[in-house]
Amino acid sequence: MDDLTGRLLIASPRESIGSEEDAEVDVFDRSVVLVLHHDDDGAHGLVLNRPLAADVDSVLPGWQEHVNAPPLIFQGGPVSMDTALGLVRMPGTTESVGIKRLFGAVGLVDLDAPPLVVVPEVAGIRIFAGYAGWSGGQLEGEIDQGSWFVVDAEAEDAFTLQPGDLWASVLRRQRGTLRFLASYPADPSLN
Repeated sequence: MDDLTGRLLIASPRESIGSEEDAEVDVFDRSVVLVLHHDDDGAHGLVLNRPLAADVDSVLPGWQEHVNAPPLIFQGGPVSMDTALGLVRMPGTTESVGIKRLFGAVGLVDLDAPPLVVVPEVAGIRIFAGYAGWSGGQLEGEIDQGSWFVVDAEAEDAFTLQPGDLWASVLRRQRGTLRFLASYPADPSLN
């Protein structure tokens, strides 16, 4: 399989299993994942559309006023929820202190760096608790089973002002039948 770094994984729609509470716990239900790294050893990425009910300053004092709206911590995935990752959009072509370019205009920020050093160098910041991870071959198997659609990312996906609408909006911009899945109901029995 080709390197998926920098691409989006769009969770295929599925019927909810169990109660509404179970669906709320499933971080991958209707999720949009930005793949940060992919190779033969596995992959990891960040779920872009799961804001949590926690202000950034409650976890990382000093960063609240610098993050994109909504100014909340996002659940990046179920792995290592006690760690924080800062995703940034880099307008230029050079790296600067406290920022590591991953691909294109996307980079990671060192959250131990003073915000005032980092902020002038970036065009967007979002903070994530945890990440999504797959061992070697696991993600490829899930894609082959139809659990994920792989699509191109756009610059604003990681910093959208409407994270709750991201799954449907990414599907709507696709060509062919994939775009029709944007209107797939959460509970098909109500259709």
